[in-house]
Amino acid sequence: MKILILGGAGFFGSNLVRRCLRDPGNDVVVVDSLEPKLKSSFDSLKDIGDSIEFIKGDIRDASLMEKIVKGKDVIFNCAAQTSHPMSLKSPVFDAEINCTGNLVVLEAVRKCNKDAKVIYTSSSTVIGKAMGDIVTETHSEYPLDVYSANKCVAEKYYYIYHKVHGIKTLSLRFANLYGPYGKGYPEFGFINYFIWVAANDQEITIFGDGSQTRNVMYVEDAADLLYSCISHDSLYGDIFFAVHKEHYPVAQIAEAIISVFGCGKLVKRRWPKLRKRIEIGDMIISGAKLYYETQWEPKLDLREGLLRTKEIMRTSGSFEGVCFP
Repeated sequence: MKILILGGAGFFGSNLVRRCLRDPGNDVVVVDSLEPKLKSSFDSLKDIGDSIEFIKGDIRDASLMEKIVKGKDVIFNCAAQTSHPMSLKSPVFDAEINCTGNLVVLEAVRKCNKDAKVIYTSSSTVIGKAMGDIVTETHSEYPLDVYSANKCVAEKYYYIYHKVHGIKTLSLRFANLYGPYGKGYPEFGFINYFIWVAANDQEITIFGDGSQTRNVMYVEDAADLLYSCISHDSLYGDIFFAVHKEHYPVAQIAEAIISVFGCGKLVKRRWPKLRKRIEIGDMIISGAKLYYETQWEPKLDLREGLLRTKEIMRTSGSFEGVCFP
């Protein structure tokens, strides 16, 4: 297959690149802006750079998108501004990437390659606070920050382009991914940040009592799920939660990281006002709808995923912390 991965130098994107390369018949093109604001760099792809075609470019560049979507069988759009706090501080910047950027991609596909399958990586946070014990795709959408609102809007773009223009689009809502090649910054995913802090034998700070529950998924499982969706034509034109069946309190996730890495310390502090306002509370999401359609199952539980993350971080040389001799 001829595969295009937008945002392929990011955390999720770089792991998806590796999954695509596991099938030797795939021709993979990766596009990434390497935007400093998004803490993006080519480092996550250095060891596989010779196996892909890499293009430094932005999804907001219409002429580039029209050029590169041509002839592709599958287009994965992982390009995004993913920081919730940043979206509140720079809402226009967030909208330019997460709204306008997606429209530019969809227009390029409409004009130049309507036969491509286009898969968009969305976020579970589009729903806001959970109403009820279990969240499914029928849940209402009341996002609590600009990032989540814009991801929600982008999902609608993909749905409209399927219904109106006949493009095969699919939106998958992922939640709390962790694993190798993640970003060690608190605004870009709390689990990867906890991992970075623990690996440096620093304090993992959680706000409140840490009892709020979260679905978590190892990123290689998530990439495998994303890749498996290519072959399920019944999925297109719809939106699915793409989550692990496991869910844990935030404090338990932190304790598991400290246990696996053998260093770090857990501390609890009061909620900062801004973070408290966008905190979603307990969240237990069902991925049953997608599992039923694909018959896919995740391979690793939380501890297994953390152990694999530690081993890859050690052997790849992608991270040097005090817990790595």
